[in-house]
Amino acid sequence: MNFSPKPSRKQAAHEWRDYLRESNGLGGILARTEDHAKLKSALGRALEKLGLEQLNSKIEAGWRSGGQDELFLLVSSASIASRLQQTLPSLINELSKLGLKCSAIKVKMKPAPAAWEVKPRVSSNLSEKPQGFNAIAKKSWEDLLGKLAPDSELRKTVERLLQGKPK
Repeated sequence: MNFSPKPSRKQAAHEWRDYLRESNGLGGILARTEDHAKLKSALGRALEKLGLEQLNSKIEAGWRSGGQDELFLLVSSASIASRLQQTLPSLINELSKLGLKCSAIKVKMKPAPAAWEVKPRVSSNLSEKPQGFNAIAKKSWEDLLGKLAPDSELRKTVERLLQGKPK
């Protein structure tokens, strides 16, 4: 049997990030993740300089998909959005001092999560087949049956329906 030779122990271990950067698919993901981390860090420092560091954990930041100079901030409450709207010019100025090219910032509210949830029915009746018509429905079908011509196809169908037989 031919076994591949063992790798030399003299080779140094590579940093895991090096492998991710060299990979075609994962390299792009890693680059975007690092950019997002830098953006979040810079936004945190800018908010700190403006005295709004308590809002940092309540803000999700991202660049507009078309260009890299319009920043989107997603917030969970209207009060945070209002506070940020009041300080946008100062925030843009602080971000530019930190090296982020940002010409505009859009503040958007995140949709609130649903306060309700769909639960399945807890009933054993779901597996049972319907028992047939109630008294009023049965009387209505019988009245219709009496009005139909004896040789009509509809009469035969209504008779089968009343007998509970499938087609």
